[in-house]
Order: sequence, then C-alpha cells, then structure tokens
Amino acid sequence: MEAKDRREAIINQLKNNKQQITGSDLAAVLSVSRQVIVQDIAILRAKGHRIIATPQGYMLLAQDTGLSLKRTFACCHKENNTEEELNIFVDCGGTVEDVIVEHPIYGQISGSLMLKSRTDVSAFCQKLSEGKAALLSSLTGGVHLHTIKAEKDEVFDFIEKKLRDADILLEQG
Repeated sequence: MEAKDRREAIINQLKNNKQQITGSDLAAVLSVSRQVIVQDIAILRAKGHRIIATPQGYMLLAQDTGLSLKRTFACCHKENNTEEELNIFVDCGGTVEDVIVEHPIYGQISGSLMLKSRTDVSAFCQKLSEGKAALLSSLTGGVHLHTIKAEKDEVFDFIEKKLRDADILLEQG
C-alpha cells in the first residue's frame, strides 16, 4: 500500500470508529510499524486534519457544531485525588477535554484527555499508576485547569458544587 493510500485509510479508520484507536492497532490493521503511523499522523496534521492523541489513542475531531458548551475549571489537589476529580466531571455529565498548567519557563502546557466515562477515567488512572509519567499538575504544586464540555449549563453548576464539596475547586480569594 502506498503512503497516500495508507494515510487515507488512517483517516477512514478514525472517521468510522466512535472510540479512539491506538497507534499499535492502526499499525496492525495497516501492516506497518507504529512509528510509520506516528509519522503519517504528523503528516496528516500538517495537512490540516484535526487529529489528536489522547491517553486512549488517536481520534479525529469533528467539526464544532456549536451544540456543546465549554467551561474551564481551576483545580488544585494531591495526586491521590485525581480519580475522584475526574469522576466528578464525567459523573455529572461532562467530558474532560484537557488539562492545562502554567509553567514558569514554558508558559501554558496542555494535554488532551477526552475522558467521557468512568471507564476512560479508570484507564487513565491505571496508566498513571503504572508510573510511565507524572501528572502535569506535579509541575505546579497541584494547580491546574480542565476544559469541560457539556450539553447544558446545569451540568457546570453541578460540577462546581461537587468540586467545591470535595475541596478540589480552586477558589478565588
């Protein structure tokens, strides 16, 4: 299969799957190495395809329909409260799009999460517990932001209350 055809196949795989697809799974389907997939994804991004990498794999971002609302929450907690925090977001009906920290040297650093369910949260926390990487908030003493997507404003109000009750919401003051 030629590179152009393989990249088209990657886009089709991403369009036709409702869940994220790992680079290893794409490599297996297309009979190439994971490194070839990484390179193809980089080329596809450079050509304007909105492909993001999440802890669960690659996904193609749909065009923004304007139907979903977004709000950013400022949070601060110890690492052992990460699962509780993320479960609050998804249990209340939100999708955790990303995590953002403000680094004193590098400025804003963000990581795409795209967590929609307890299953997603559990898989993320499992990777964290395996010790492959640290939370971005470890760079900022636990302070971080999350962009949350939801269908109704009431979801944000509910999330805010739950985060405050859990002493996770970073309050102004």
